[in-house]
Amino acid sequence: MTRALAAIKGKVGGEVVFGREELFAVLKRAATESEFLARLADDPHEALKEYYSLTSEERAALASGDIKKIESWVGKLDKELTTWLWCRLSQEKY
Repeated sequence: MTRALAAIKGKVGGEVVFGREELFAVLKRAATESEFLARLADDPHEALKEYYSLTSEERAALASGDIKKIESWVGKLDKELTTWLWCRLSQEKY
């Protein structure tokens, strides 16, 4: 189990982490489903609407590719889970 996945079940910086499963679900889906990745690239806010339990701050971080913010919540992400974030950053559009 990666540190990030372990963080879901435990604590990060003394804070109990709940609800971060949605972040992992989005990142995993973007890494494995090219159609979802394309929808995220086209209109991330629309693509993320189906993830209703994400907070506005989480949506904004995902939409902008804010790796630092997301990793501050869940811990270091592996290469697969950062697929969307690096894709977004390379688009240079926010």
